[in-house]
Amino acid sequence: MSKKITFPQGFEWGTATASYQIEGAYKEQGRGESIWDRFSHTPGNILDETNGDVACDFFHRYEEDIAIAKKLGLQVYRLSISWPRIYPEGTGEVNRQGIEFYRNVLKCLKDNGIKAAVTLYHWDLPQKLQDRGGWANREIVGWFETYAKTLYAELGDLVDYWITLNEPFCSCIKGYWVGDHAPGYHDYSMALATVHNILMSHGAAVKAYRKTGFKGEIGVTLNLNLAYPHNPDNPEDLEAAKRVNMQYNNLFADPVLKGIYPQGFFDYLEGRGVVLPTILPGDMELINQELDFLGVNSYYTIYAKADPDNWPLGMKQVTSGRNKTDADWEVVPEGMYELLKWIDASYHPKKIIITENGAASNDWVNQDGKVEDPNRIDYLRQYLTAINQAMNEGVPVKGYYVWCFCDNFEWAWGLSRRFGIVYVDYATQQRIPKESAYWLSDVIKNNGF
Repeated sequence: MSKKITFPQGFEWGTATASYQIEGAYKEQGRGESIWDRFSHTPGNILDETNGDVACDFFHRYEEDIAIAKKLGLQVYRLSISWPRIYPEGTGEVNRQGIEFYRNVLKCLKDNGIKAAVTLYHWDLPQKLQDRGGWANREIVGWFETYAKTLYAELGDLVDYWITLNEPFCSCIKGYWVGDHAPGYHDYSMALATVHNILMSHGAAVKAYRKTGFKGEIGVTLNLNLAYPHNPDNPEDLEAAKRVNMQYNNLFADPVLKGIYPQGFFDYLEGRGVVLPTILPGDMELINQELDFLGVNSYYTIYAKADPDNWPLGMKQVTSGRNKTDADWEVVPEGMYELLKWIDASYHPKKIIITENGAASNDWVNQDGKVEDPNRIDYLRQYLTAINQAMNEGVPVKGYYVWCFCDNFEWAWGLSRRFGIVYVDYATQQRIPKESAYWLSDVIKNNGF
């Protein structure tokens, strides 16, 4: 028998998006090249050989999308700013047309009574800065601070929540070590250097915001996922899971929220021949700024099996036999509950916002013109129930944003994975809210289900 799940008054419901994934217009109105333009135009990098040149054409259709968001009752719309649309060269002269575009989008949200959560950096670094070393160049801290200050000055009156970075784990580990994200490198020591520089950039941006006098809140979004041992009775699997947790979670959350790196993990890596980042006096204080909220992106749980041949972590990911979404991610809602309890116990953030959670599903338009996605609804029910349980036990979750508003360009998967609650026909750019969108709309109306 199903029970009623109720969320507290003032809980905020939203959806998330990102510039490169939805905007298109990749050469319009002065926008410069980003690392994802370069990466997606390089043969072999994207599963279906598509790119973000057009994506969902949000650049030309934002009013239509925001009208749909209003109709569904969404309270917060999360979007990101394309750095090369503001600074085509990465630094130097500001592109006024880029500022104008984002002001128009933010005004449109305000006019429709929807709050704006704006991410400064959701992976689309200007290629001109990558040519100068990208996140591996310590100078980027200054470049990012200048970019952030520009956005605060130009857009700050229209933004409710600022998010400095989205998932630095992906920018650093996937971009510089795994290599399936832009810029597509395979150097673990360089990846660690980027971790330090990106986190200092976050700190510099928070510090700069505190001087503006704006009333909006500022935080960071980390993608946190708990790792469990494949075999809990095997001490080697236990150690492997610990290392995965260190790399995914502590490597980012410890410096941001406690001002320290996980020393045991650094010692382990050094023993495997990894070059550790250069940490100068004042660096850790810069990273460890007081935050108004912690953004958490989480979709799945990791199962780790010891594998000594797999450098540097000595592990491989395995499955536990659960149901999987179309992204091949296992559905483990209790993993979300335990993650939130762990974050609360480890870091005591004053406020948590789930800035992304959702499911990829193989959706299509049926003969009645509807998009029925029962698996996504089931996923959202299970994860929201787990989040609600953690909240009832005192974890301060204050908002939930579904990933994502509409089907879009899903990075290395291209257009082949659909996460949206609004269906996009890429040939015609027609938008069709899915059954999950109407389900979520009811959840928002009733503040529960």
